[in-house]
Amino acid sequence: MEGTVFTPALEGIKLVKSEQGEILTQPFLDACKHILPVIDNFGTSMALVKSDIGGNISRLESKYASNPTRFNYLYSLVQVEVETKTAKSSSSCTNGLLWLTRAMDFLVALFQNLIEHTDWSMSQACTDSYNQTLKKWHGWLASSSFTVAMKLAPDRKKFMEVIQGTSTGDISADIHKFCKDFSPLLEGNHKFLARFGLDDMKAS
Repeated sequence: MEGTVFTPALEGIKLVKSEQGEILTQPFLDACKHILPVIDNFGTSMALVKSDIGGNISRLESKYASNPTRFNYLYSLVQVEVETKTAKSSSSCTNGLLWLTRAMDFLVALFQNLIEHTDWSMSQACTDSYNQTLKKWHGWLASSSFTVAMKLAPDRKKFMEVIQGTSTGDISADIHKFCKDFSPLLEGNHKFLARFGLDDMKAS
């Protein structure tokens, strides 16, 4: 296989912004989807994260599909809820985008840890990224479930071998590029949500 497991996501990221620099809904969600096969290689330790990401993508996609022209831009999904005062509902697209962005923050931090701290075990890399990103937004229940899941993290060396697979690409270079290219999109989401005071919602 040419390229690596990150190649589809890297190609997808190039399509996320319009010529005017606005984030397009479907390409952004597709870029997030392209990371799901990578998460599969973490096994049960990432089952929670995967179902969370998948669920939030489905929620946003279903709203987008209801009117693709109206919701062509990602932030239009939030704007309509701000106008109708439904953005803070737990089933809102705003909530879905916020938690999707936070889960992707966690993955970016985890991938960065894997290439920057080569001496760390996988569970150490996972725990550090969790503490940096999701922990402050999680209540006791979510936090304890996550802590248990992190203990199931696969062996780091095996994981790197599995995601390298039979590809001839440079996996570390692709991980680095993914983190560098995807981070600004996530930062943009946070800034946009913060403008409406919607970036600090917590889980139970």
